[in-house]
Amino acid sequence: MAGSGDRVVLVHGFTQSRASFGATTTALSTAFEVCAVDLPGHGESAEIDGVDLDRTAELVGAVGGEATYLGYSLGGRVCLTLALARPDLVRRLILVGATAGIADDSERAARRVADERLADRLDPSDGGRGLTIGAFVDEWLAQPLFAHLSPAQADRASRLVNTPAGLARSLRAVGVGTQTPSHSRLGTLGMPTLLVSGADDHKFSAIAREMAAAIGGRATVALLPGTGHAAPFESPEPFVTTVARWLADTASQCA
Repeated sequence: MAGSGDRVVLVHGFTQSRASFGATTTALSTAFEVCAVDLPGHGESAEIDGVDLDRTAELVGAVGGEATYLGYSLGGRVCLTLALARPDLVRRLILVGATAGIADDSERAARRVADERLADRLDPSDGGRGLTIGAFVDEWLAQPLFAHLSPAQADRASRLVNTPAGLARSLRAVGVGTQTPSHSRLGTLGMPTLLVSGADDHKFSAIAREMAAAIGGRATVALLPGTGHAAPFESPEPFVTTVARWLADTASQCA
């Protein structure tokens, strides 16, 4: 925990750890009590196994309690799952580069197969030697979503605390292909919701707009100019400014 005031829970993306939110934690802790967590398979929670998305959300809610929940990518999917299951805990919801799942059955099945193959490269089921964490992180960050990041923005060090086996567990348990699509349930979200995307991340900008339309008048979309998928880390100051302003604007709605 850092700071004092209303609680904000920060939930990181795949290959990251709670340390990845260092700049956001520091900035928000001037006005809020900030709690950053390690998801199962990551950081100090690397050994947690057999935990699907619903159970992961339950565990995060047990740690965070009644709070505003901010999740990036995988963390956003976790926070959305929690908000749908336990709206009593989620006073406000901030989703960054997140999705309500893959709606098409064949695409979702293909993604699950791809994630299983990637998990096998990290932690082979036959007991063979898999990728080292350093090699995998470098491969992950070479993807088009992240290849343009500077070393500081990519923050490789906060990812190297993870283990190949832990990340493999995460892929198998909570990869996008395992997520039950929740598009039809978005309209049930009653809390103020902020959907953030980098404006240069056209795919997730479109997803943010679509999700906001499904949620209705309680949703706000913020697109950060000149920013890609990793918005909190690529543009930390505009991101924190956007989040802090929205938190101030919606304070009376969750009192």
